[in-house]
Amino acid sequence: MHAPSLRPAPTPTTFTTAGPLSGRVRVPGDKSISHRALMLSALAVGRSTIDGLLEGEDVHATAGALRAMGATIVRSDDGRWTVDGVGVGGLLQPAIALDMGNSGTSTRLLMGLVASHPITATFTGDASLSKRPMGRVIDPLSAMGADITASPGGRLPLMVRGLNPAVPLDYRLPVASAQVKSAVLLAGLNTPGITRVIEPVPTRDHSERMLAGFGATVDVTMDADGTRTIAIHGPADLKPQHIDVPGDPSSAAFLVVAALIVPGSEVRIENVGINPTRAGLFGVLQAMGADLTFHDQRQVGGEPVADLVVRGSTLHGIEVPTETAPSMIDEYPVLFVAAALARGRTTLRGLEELRVKESDRIAVMATGLRAIGAVVEELPDGLIIDGRDGVPFPGLPAGSAPVRTHLDHRIAMSFAVAGLAATGPVTIDDTSPIATSFPTFPTLLATLGARSAPAP
Repeated sequence: MHAPSLRPAPTPTTFTTAGPLSGRVRVPGDKSISHRALMLSALAVGRSTIDGLLEGEDVHATAGALRAMGATIVRSDDGRWTVDGVGVGGLLQPAIALDMGNSGTSTRLLMGLVASHPITATFTGDASLSKRPMGRVIDPLSAMGADITASPGGRLPLMVRGLNPAVPLDYRLPVASAQVKSAVLLAGLNTPGITRVIEPVPTRDHSERMLAGFGATVDVTMDADGTRTIAIHGPADLKPQHIDVPGDPSSAAFLVVAALIVPGSEVRIENVGINPTRAGLFGVLQAMGADLTFHDQRQVGGEPVADLVVRGSTLHGIEVPTETAPSMIDEYPVLFVAAALARGRTTLRGLEELRVKESDRIAVMATGLRAIGAVVEELPDGLIIDGRDGVPFPGLPAGSAPVRTHLDHRIAMSFAVAGLAATGPVTIDDTSPIATSFPTFPTLLATLGARSAPAP
């Protein structure tokens, strides 16, 4: 199998602010929706168009893999993407290994697509992705008939030999995971019969919404206890669509927290997706006292969208409900930053999933926050943070090493935001991973009034 892909040279950077943040900005397209828009367009018969696609490295990894399996994907000069699909069942044998870079979403969802096609694909990734376990996807896809050979620990590089016809499955998620759910549903697209995923805790529902939008027969039911069952009827016949991708709430989260923790700030973030399965962070911040309001709420392509208006706020600590975790799992690192500046104690639990992301986000955030002056207690499933009552972080002590980001884009952006509310320097060891999900982040921060400089 192929070696992991290489990353660019590290770019250490120090972040500070010159005063209140202000302005109107628009964040890139939603990453989850962008991945799925490309995949389902590639499986439709005919030409689909996509506006607002996130043009980060993760989404480019998905596009590259789909091209290797027969789809024609082109970006025009005006930013519109055109996809000529091969149809469900029409994926071709890739001639090369599929390089997933740093994208766990690309890997897990594409494994689902390959699992029910009569092709074999090898998946590789960078050093960070190659540490992430894929067992939770390997197990259900193997039960559907795919033959999967992975590196030790269920990690990349790995090879998927699809089975056609695959075996329909009723699969109960052992842990809340939209990626696992989506992988099984995507495998079910080309599987005769009905494939069901049962999720005891609802997760982001972009796959169900978009599958139905492309013409698949998808039934969603909910029991009295909140358990959701998503059933997909296969093989499906997908029809080409035009997709307008809303702004990514996970990206908007960093600008929201930045505006909240810098006194006197007022920022409007336009066209942000507020799907309730994704928008948990906004409700938690409001419960902490955030001046955060939704304006011009509307529907775009079946997804709820709004402009967010955020003003500098005095936050207070709360006990964050564990049931909100699936709707904001990627936003916890920047929430930790907000909690570290709030009044009183914030308790965050039920976050075991964070330990198997691009990094162990619980441990890495705890270490970095302590380094810049926060009081943090690490728990097996979360953190207890005693806030600084609005007093800025002192920053890194003179002569200390930069905060380590462990090639994790959300860690890098979280500490960039923390630097805006610090009296001393907050230097992170590498900003290059930010390009995986939010390549315009440094530019947008600067537009709002933040400062950054290469670290010596």
